[in-house]
Amino acid sequence: MNPLAPIIGGAQLYSPAVPAVFDDDSSKLAVLSTQSSTQSFIKPAEPLTDSFSRQLTYLRLSITDFCNFRCEYCLPNGYQGKPPQNELSVTEIATLVSGFAQVGTKKVRITGGEPSIRRDVVDIIKVIKNTEGIETVAMTSNGYKLGKHLADWNSAGLNQINISMDSFDAGTFHKMTGFDMLPQLMTDMDKLLDTTDIELKINSILMAETAFENLMNAIEYVKDRPVTYRFIEFMQTSDNSDLFFAQYAQSDLITNYLIKHGWHAHDRGSADGPAIEYSHPDYIGRIGMIAPYATHFCDNCNRLRVSSQGKVHLCLFDDGNYDIRSYLQQNDIAGLINTLHSFMPIKPEHHHLHESNSGMMNNLSMIGG
Repeated sequence: MNPLAPIIGGAQLYSPAVPAVFDDDSSKLAVLSTQSSTQSFIKPAEPLTDSFSRQLTYLRLSITDFCNFRCEYCLPNGYQGKPPQNELSVTEIATLVSGFAQVGTKKVRITGGEPSIRRDVVDIIKVIKNTEGIETVAMTSNGYKLGKHLADWNSAGLNQINISMDSFDAGTFHKMTGFDMLPQLMTDMDKLLDTTDIELKINSILMAETAFENLMNAIEYVKDRPVTYRFIEFMQTSDNSDLFFAQYAQSDLITNYLIKHGWHAHDRGSADGPAIEYSHPDYIGRIGMIAPYATHFCDNCNRLRVSSQGKVHLCLFDDGNYDIRSYLQQNDIAGLINTLHSFMPIKPEHHHLHESNSGMMNNLSMIGG
């Protein structure tokens, strides 16, 4: 019996081919099945639902792990080397997204590294946008040369973009990223709001040194802009421990201030990410908080991640991944669907960040965070 197949009432519902796990735990390798997917019982219309009754409607797809910025909390020494040559092709991505759409995925977020480095990113946006069942195409970017790309991304069908911007101070931004381009980025974001229909959100890592200043600037920024400025709790990985212990600040620092000053939390939508957003009647925009250390953060997880080499990560901080690339290379959507279903019993209930365990995630550039 395939140990990764769900058992209900003694009946084995799926018998898919399960790809290799890439981690250091050899005991996991021993339980993986190599049974051919052509012999599997396929239910392509059944949505992906894990063992904790969480329906997975959101795919985060990394298209490169290369990034041109050198933010110390993510890649302390910058990206070393060149982009790999084996990133997923547009054709492989088309197969991937089609399979995910058939099992209930509604939203796809393109991530990196920095996704705009790929010269075919416009084609990738188009492919995802034109996939039946996909309602939202989003991207996370550092905003480098944003103004140059805006028109093409808008025409391709991009619905949302999250820009990483950790400070409203040009000097601090330059120090953190290695690029002296904050004034241009601010201009480009206003251009996005004025000339496109793309929804804009801004992401900032919550650090003790800059938290209050960023909050005050963010509140002022969203006063008359339809933008959500979101703080993300600093997450510890093996590459950033020293900085983590020096700069970690709890999310309560932000949320308590917001509530005290008349901001109100909103419920998340079924295909939304993990942010809790706060609005105020006197402000057009919103302030958001992503707090992975908060109790019950993982209770409503609706996401799977796929790396730029075609490996599935069931959790951002899991200790293994699963190679599905052969299905993408062969345009085997049926085999892909069966395999995705086989992962549902083993998707973990929660991460282990509280135990200083980030799994195989050595740095936050891997599979787009």
